[in-house]
Amino acid sequence: MRAKNIEDVYPLSPMQQGMLFHSLYEPTSGTYITQLICDLHGQLNISAFTQAWQQTINQHPVLRTAFVWENLEKPLQVVGQKVNVPWEEQDWRGILPIEQQERLDTLLDTDRKRGFELSKAPLMRLILIRLTDTSYHFAWSHHHLLLDGWSVPIIFLEVLVHYKGLCQCDRPILKSPRPYRDYIAWLQQQNLTEAQVFWQEKLKGFTAPTPLGVDQITRTQEDIHAEQTIQLSLTITAALQSLAQQQHLTLNTLIQGAWALLLKKYSGQEDVVFGATVSGRPSTLENVESMVGLFINTLPMRVKIDAFDSLIPWLQLLQEQQVESRQYEYSPLVEIHGWSQVPRHLPLFESIVVFENYPIDASLQEQITDLNIVKVRSFEKTNFPLTLSAIPGSELVLKIAYKCQRFDQPTITRMLGHLETLLTAIAANPDQRLLELPLLTPKEENQLLVEWNQTQVDYPQQSCIHQLFEQQVELTPDAIAVVFENEQLTYRELNTKANQLAHYLQKLGVKPETLVGICIERSLEMVVGLLGILKAGGAYVPLDPAYPPERIAFMLADAQVPILLTQTSLLETLPTHSAQVICLDTDWDKITLYNPQNPQSSVTSENLIYVIYTSGSTGKPKGAMNTHKGLCNRLLWMQDTYNLTPQDRVLQKTPFSFDVSVWEFFWTLITGAKLVIAQPGGHQDSAYLVQLIAREQITTVHFVPAMLQVFLEESGLETCRFLKRVICSGEALPKTLQDRFFALLDADLHNLYGPTEAAIDVTFWQCQPHSQLPFVPIGRPISNTQIYILDGQGKPTPVGVPGELHIGGVGLARGYLNRPDLTNEKFIPHPFSQELDSRLYKTGDLARYLSHGDIEYLGRVDYQVKLRGFRIELGEIESVISQHPDIREVVVIVHSDQADFQRLVAYLVPRSEQKLIIAELRHFLELRLPDYMIPNVFVILEALPLTPNGKVNRKALPIADTFLRDSEVVFVPPRTSIEKTLAAIYVDVLKLEKVSIHDNFFALGGHSLLATKVISRLREAFNLELPLRTLFERPTIAGLAERIETMRLALTQVSRSSSIIQPGRKEIEL
Repeated sequence: MRAKNIEDVYPLSPMQQGMLFHSLYEPTSGTYITQLICDLHGQLNISAFTQAWQQTINQHPVLRTAFVWENLEKPLQVVGQKVNVPWEEQDWRGILPIEQQERLDTLLDTDRKRGFELSKAPLMRLILIRLTDTSYHFAWSHHHLLLDGWSVPIIFLEVLVHYKGLCQCDRPILKSPRPYRDYIAWLQQQNLTEAQVFWQEKLKGFTAPTPLGVDQITRTQEDIHAEQTIQLSLTITAALQSLAQQQHLTLNTLIQGAWALLLKKYSGQEDVVFGATVSGRPSTLENVESMVGLFINTLPMRVKIDAFDSLIPWLQLLQEQQVESRQYEYSPLVEIHGWSQVPRHLPLFESIVVFENYPIDASLQEQITDLNIVKVRSFEKTNFPLTLSAIPGSELVLKIAYKCQRFDQPTITRMLGHLETLLTAIAANPDQRLLELPLLTPKEENQLLVEWNQTQVDYPQQSCIHQLFEQQVELTPDAIAVVFENEQLTYRELNTKANQLAHYLQKLGVKPETLVGICIERSLEMVVGLLGILKAGGAYVPLDPAYPPERIAFMLADAQVPILLTQTSLLETLPTHSAQVICLDTDWDKITLYNPQNPQSSVTSENLIYVIYTSGSTGKPKGAMNTHKGLCNRLLWMQDTYNLTPQDRVLQKTPFSFDVSVWEFFWTLITGAKLVIAQPGGHQDSAYLVQLIAREQITTVHFVPAMLQVFLEESGLETCRFLKRVICSGEALPKTLQDRFFALLDADLHNLYGPTEAAIDVTFWQCQPHSQLPFVPIGRPISNTQIYILDGQGKPTPVGVPGELHIGGVGLARGYLNRPDLTNEKFIPHPFSQELDSRLYKTGDLARYLSHGDIEYLGRVDYQVKLRGFRIELGEIESVISQHPDIREVVVIVHSDQADFQRLVAYLVPRSEQKLIIAELRHFLELRLPDYMIPNVFVILEALPLTPNGKVNRKALPIADTFLRDSEVVFVPPRTSIEKTLAAIYVDVLKLEKVSIHDNFFALGGHSLLATKVISRLREAFNLELPLRTLFERPTIAGLAERIETMRLALTQVSRSSSIIQPGRKEIEL
């Protein structure tokens, strides 16, 4: 704009600064391009209509405004004296209506993407499309930097007044509007210090944006926005309006309340924050209601939700908060963000609520009678992932605009349905508590509770595992049942030995519910021992010889086993105990004297089959008591699904203290297949496993994902040509590992999920070689098993929304041995079943349903984890570490690196300044914990970070990337001329003394407005057209210098190859 055409220059409002940044960051995205579209019917005087717009532009400085920022300390808005109306006409007469609509959609989309050159006024366009001689489409596009929604009808009404006057040869006298710069001046007088105190207190303790929790599975790369709308009925709308009037609430409060409740349900958090758009028009500014410009502001709305609160008092408190924040609604959002505890690189919130209380249709029509203005609609794209707009009327309209990169169409459809359900319930029964408000539609609830849990299969309910084995012995007595090294037993031989042991155990008093300990290395004796215990009617308690004596001692004492099966070589390692010891190697001569026939016992399918100990949060392991009935269901389902045959060979390599070993043993032996037992310790030797699988022609094997990763890196995989099914469970299966598996092996891969408390596995998924999913699901429930994903109030969560996974069905364990308190806590009454004494098991696992009924595993609700297939209570490790005399405080977490490799990390606060010797601590733990529970990394801190309520803030623990570098960041000065220039700019803009080349711009206090300033300085310094997003992609000096060097090199190559390019600033496509 030339100097002689400049009428005024003044600063931007905070909202304008934010919009300018986002427009520069995504210049071709259409962000903040607003379109008002309407249909005109009647005799339109096009010349008068065009002149009316020109007169309106002449009248309002904001419509003649452009924005400049290059090489300026702060951006400015510049008002031109004369700006011509940008007018375009198209004639679509003679084109079919359906094609007209297609053309309109394309034209509007193209117009949005076209955007505006923000430094050139006017930042608006007008398009008139003639459809017939008396009907038109009219589109007014403008940048949101100029006007807010309240200003739009003011402008349009003024255009119609001018149009009416021009048509009647009358010049209407309109009062000169108060200029927008008066509002800017008012803003500059406001006290930001008071606002800072208010917002810091308001947002205290809030450290991360409230997650919407329903991001789509496969994100698209295209930056596409879409909208969906629902219209509430006359009845519901009237009921909401009546409720608001009776309780002295605004309709806006009801909408915000419903959105807060939805966020609570979706995020699982009881303290949520979303953005609320406020009018921003200060009542102290005279005639502010008739001013035009960008007055609105978006402010954080923090809502705390106690499920037991009554609805109306909660809504009244919400409205009081709105009123309280109104006096500070001038606060710049970028400053509020800086005053909060949310890091700069994260957004303050991910959704905003807009209450569009400025109806256009009726007010426009009142101004003109010979031209019918209908179907007025608008489109605007914000930079937020999701915008909820409420448009009041006789039928309340709810519109959600969303980024297709983040959300898919079915998710938004469900979301609108949930909002309607909430608002309907609020209007119908305002006296209820928040927890009583429904979210799901009846159809959704039936799908989640009934349809996806129809897993009934008629399996024999009275059978015991050893009885199924005995039936198989009758069918294939001479087939090889089990192989270990150079030894083997047929089904008849194995049955005979197990029978002899069973008779011996019965003589010693073993009967149903008798717990028998077994501490044996992997061998033929182990299989004989397990079967012998079951045939005697007892239940086995596996004690891994690799466990520390202290842990085995606890299990023996807790289980009070009267008998312990073991091997002579292990006697010296066993702790002191009171059980009668039977050594299956040296005592066998005595056992062979007993009856070789199948013994009789009174055991039923309701009796215990085993007690397997898992990690416990109190520092002591807990024993899960499982029954024959649950395991039979699990194994019969497995046979139905995978169809093991006598030609199959199954590798038994899982430690028998881990529940996967149960199916390795017994699925094989009830189907006539061959069980091949790996040597002790062999399950950790990938080279040995490759050789064993090849030599024994193994067809079926189990791996925890961590071991599968190691196995796939071993040479000789091509020799495992008989392998046809690999079953994974024990921890999350990474997508990258699945893909690597299919690239290397010609076999099926199955991902199973389940806890020890529910007969090993409860869901299953067959992995797909070319799956587009970015993760591996855990699938659907197995036979006679139900899965419920519930929120904190025990209600089903919607599809896509995380919740705690609960299990129902015949596979549930009886509970925990000697722990009735914990049993009652974890095994709860079944709220969705009519059966007496039916229960659910609370897994503590976080999961969500996918749209087709499959389940995605998301991790632990608490701090219990699965690592390399072992379930670990981090609290147990913390408890043991804290027993060391030199440790004052400890926190243990699982840290994942970029390769998805997980490590246990212990953060320690020593009792004194004396240096803690890690080697000594590690030795201390080796005597008390299994090796898989000993942390890989120890980080010593002066104090643990705490949350405002005094709890340990695990999210604030420093990243323990000790494998790459020391935890303390080393200062690295700039090395090259580019880095020195960048460092000087960083230091100047951020007001620092010095900066390391590895320091992150945003971690140092940078934000979006300062980023705009830095990029402007960089463009000037390097004579390059650097996109604003470059700083976000490369926020360190080292990274940015590398990008600039690459651009310079590309520019040099282009210059050499083309004489057309002129010297000066160049724009390179990155």
